[in-house]
Amino acid sequence: MRENIDLVYTWVDDRFPGYREQLERHAQTASDLNPNRTRENLDLLRFSLRSVEKFAPWIGRIHIVTCRPQTPSWLDIEHPRIRVVHHDEILDAQLLPTFNSFAIVSQLHRLPGVSRRFLYLEDDILFLNTVSMSDFAAQDGRIKVYHRSKQTPTLDAAKARNSSAWNMALANVNAALDQSYGSAQRSYVNYVPLLIDIEHWKNMMARWPALFDKTVVSRFRDRSNIAPEYLYPHYLEAEGLGETMSPSVTRRRSQYAGLENFLPLTAFRLMKADLFRPKFCNLNDNFGTNPNSLVERMVRGFLAKWFPVPSAFERQTLKT
Repeated sequence: MRENIDLVYTWVDDRFPGYREQLERHAQTASDLNPNRTRENLDLLRFSLRSVEKFAPWIGRIHIVTCRPQTPSWLDIEHPRIRVVHHDEILDAQLLPTFNSFAIVSQLHRLPGVSRRFLYLEDDILFLNTVSMSDFAAQDGRIKVYHRSKQTPTLDAAKARNSSAWNMALANVNAALDQSYGSAQRSYVNYVPLLIDIEHWKNMMARWPALFDKTVVSRFRDRSNIAPEYLYPHYLEAEGLGETMSPSVTRRRSQYAGLENFLPLTAFRLMKADLFRPKFCNLNDNFGTNPNSLVERMVRGFLAKWFPVPSAFERQTLKT
């Protein structure tokens, strides 16, 4: 009998009435207001769902995690495979509102009714080719880990450079892993769907409870936080629960296509994705405060080319 595998997205749209005002009311630093993490100007979730329907039809239910009362206007919430889950269903009330992706991701195992193992996707990841469970798990059950070649900072190096909250979170993870498993140089994890096994996830949290406690109470990313999505693959490898993919396999199956305001660079990345059609493609928003409208139009053109047919998850009256 085939195992049921759900899919979980984290999503937010800062155009939703009242959201930006709430964000500004709680923000403490300029980084807290970085629109790259909250902007939804390209409907990437809509196209990601189209890619799921086309290239991963074996996926079970789809959980979209967002802040209350947000729901994508085009989403058919009556579809039997769709479930919108608001933050107050997985996070305690005193922690809300939260704008910290680390905190939200750390609590995904609490999703009501989610499958024992599920795929976690950020909403800017697309499938551009057929995927199967063999892309995420080996026959012996070990979870496949896709690394980038670039090394992440040690804690001392990150402190010396006054690194961003993101890089400090990676450095904090490295320090925790060093203490538990011995010092090592570790690489960034590639931008691919992450297969989360709830039992492994809970065991990971139980190993470093203080680090998770610091993270979940932070309303925004903080330099004391950890990045669970980075810790988890390295934890799996250290515990013998993960299988490391070779660089050649990683290159064939995945591509990072950062969306920059410099049109030639973004065009090159999108054309490369169009030519090679990797299984996983990450369209990361690097636009900053003022997206280039010409680049936005170009990206929409590629998305429409790749996925012209509305999915069954879109409201019939709004399908375009």
